[in-house]
Amino acid sequence: MPPTARAETPRSRSPLESREIERPSGVARLRVPADWTQARIDAWLDWAEAHELPTDRTDRLLGGAPAAWAATLAKGVQADALVAAVRAGLIAPEAQTQPTPVLLDVSRPDGAARFRIRAAEIAAERRAQGALAALQRALEAVTDAVDRCEGAPGDCADPARNPALMRAALAARRCGASDLDIRRAALGERSALISPVAPRAPIVVLAADLDEATSAALPALLLDSGAVLTSDTAIAQALANPAQGAVAVALPLLASLSAPDTAARLSDLARHAGGSTLALYGLADWALAQPEPAAEAAQALGEALKADGIAAAPGQDAETALRLGLAAFSLRDAFQTADDEIVWRLRPSVARALNHTGADLEAAERHLFGRRTLAGAPGVDHDALRTCGFTDLELSAVETALAAVDQLEDAFAPPVLDQGFIRDVLGLDPDQGPILPRLNLTPDSLNEARAYVFGHADLSAWTDAPEALAGPLTSPAAWTRTLDLALARGLGAVQPTEIVLNWNDGLDAAAEALTTALEQGQVVLTLSRAAPPSNWRLELVEPAPTRPEAAAPPPEPEVIERVVERERARRKLPDRRKGYIQKAAVGGHKVYLHTGEYEEGELGEIFIDMHKEGAAFRSLMNNFAIAISIGLQYGVPLDEFVDAFVFTRFEPAGRVTGNDSIGSATSILDYIFRELGVSYLGRSELANADADPLDADGLGQGKAEELVPAARFISKGFARGAAPDNLVVLPFGRRDETAETPAPVVDAVACPQCGDFALQQRGGGWECDACGAAPRLQGL
Repeated sequence: MPPTARAETPRSRSPLESREIERPSGVARLRVPADWTQARIDAWLDWAEAHELPTDRTDRLLGGAPAAWAATLAKGVQADALVAAVRAGLIAPEAQTQPTPVLLDVSRPDGAARFRIRAAEIAAERRAQGALAALQRALEAVTDAVDRCEGAPGDCADPARNPALMRAALAARRCGASDLDIRRAALGERSALISPVAPRAPIVVLAADLDEATSAALPALLLDSGAVLTSDTAIAQALANPAQGAVAVALPLLASLSAPDTAARLSDLARHAGGSTLALYGLADWALAQPEPAAEAAQALGEALKADGIAAAPGQDAETALRLGLAAFSLRDAFQTADDEIVWRLRPSVARALNHTGADLEAAERHLFGRRTLAGAPGVDHDALRTCGFTDLELSAVETALAAVDQLEDAFAPPVLDQGFIRDVLGLDPDQGPILPRLNLTPDSLNEARAYVFGHADLSAWTDAPEALAGPLTSPAAWTRTLDLALARGLGAVQPTEIVLNWNDGLDAAAEALTTALEQGQVVLTLSRAAPPSNWRLELVEPAPTRPEAAAPPPEPEVIERVVERERARRKLPDRRKGYIQKAAVGGHKVYLHTGEYEEGELGEIFIDMHKEGAAFRSLMNNFAIAISIGLQYGVPLDEFVDAFVFTRFEPAGRVTGNDSIGSATSILDYIFRELGVSYLGRSELANADADPLDADGLGQGKAEELVPAARFISKGFARGAAPDNLVVLPFGRRDETAETPAPVVDAVACPQCGDFALQQRGGGWECDACGAAPRLQGL
């Protein structure tokens, strides 16, 4: 009976539903299992299109593509069983994407040269990928600098007007970007520079007889290429022609749907698939559920399959794993909710293993995913931020942002924090980079806070980690590699000895390790370096830009005078002082403003008298005037008082009468300092009198007051008769109309020529203004 017939569980009978799937060519309606994610469906359709399989059968699973593939492996009932296994997520076609290894015999004359060329190509490709990634980030920073700008589009795209764009453009130029690429990025053009790299064929090096030069260069070539080194020809041929799976199997699902004997179920499945080679996926998840140690269980599985004559290999293709609903083993697992939202969780197989050992699952999740809060965080908590100037308002905004950001610096950048707060309170420029490193916080405290908020890469630092799960919790990738090697060892595959050097070791250490391994009789080996620590970075400090030395300034002239600092003293007014008295009414309340001036006309004191006000209010105003007077005499500029007290608002307030410059005021103080500003400082903007006093529409005065001569305001008593002689003193009262001076009366003389009375005597004779005759009549 096919294994799928014995796998009748609710999951294997997941109902099919008709779903609209967006494809590059349009929207397709297909029948798919209800519990499949969109990414899984897309992976199946991409595979079907690549192999030109039909996807237009609306009544078949995935348009008929799985049925077409199953027909190439089996016929009739067995093919239907394979389709049912596909629907259950048990099997999938294995992608033939692993390139065939290249065998290089360095013992041949051209073998060493070919090996050097291949190793150089691999090293150049690796470095080029890093350079392209840096260039991509730099160009994206240019586009982001324009997008964050809030000014005019033309100014935002101009480096001369956008300092952030200037810095990003310079960084992109240092990464190798041309000015044209930078300009296009500033205009919003985003282009992906990194394309998927086709997997490069692994290298198998056959080194049966090496000369001295090749032996000396071999460590560097092995480190750069990741090649497998062997001195056995048969082993080299076997490594160059590995078996590749044709049917991918989800081991965890097979173990949950079938009997405990997983090897027997795999053998049964291989026979129903026409003897195809099996690619085993989910080995790590399957091994965590086994009672014996994981490596021993993997090797025992391989030995059982080898005893049954089943060809198998560890599954390595990520796309195939996605078609099975699996992912590469890691502690973090992404899954799609019913609302099509992608969220992260602890991998279910790891969670079950932790529960089996009695570990605290919630503590593991907090350590791995973080707490998303700075409350109680080591290094950078709320108390530390308050000492930097943060208030509850900013802390609340940061806590809200921590739930949505992926980096701690993003929660301390605009618009989370107001730019005014960053400049005025923190004293920092928000355009000069991340805020946190400039708050006098140590790098260690920031790293501790990041781990507390966002979690750790693994559970290696978790103090409550069970000893039995140290491998998967500490280094999931290395532990998975160990299981693959154990499975391959059980299947009888040739497994090279891995020599892993320290990440900081050089070529001398590599040559020594290689020599030691060969002397110990190792036939097949690889040479590599361990990955550097995740938090390791070169401590590079960008030097300050060098500036040309400025020319020496000319020698300053010797200062003969000595600077004498004089303590601020009170400048008293003369006993007999000048000034003026202004009477006005603010909101119907009479106010008398008295001023006292120095000899040069500078204001030195004021007095304020109120009419019909209470004694307390009048005393308060008098003392206020005394305080202002003392400030003026100690040198406080009148401008400061005017700016401080204009626009103050309290009663009485309203219309002002009796002042030709001030028409209304919001308070007594507003009126007083408006008057002083207009009279002594010439600040005409404070005057708000009637703009057009001759306007007779009801808003103006209807009639302009006549100008009053300045002599009217000169005090006779103050002058005491000592006024200069050229001072014109006019009367205080004046008429509305000026009397005309009568013309002198003269006797008219008639012209004897024309008879008009226009005869005038000019000089020694007479001349008529009417006819112009000049009669020389002596009798006239």
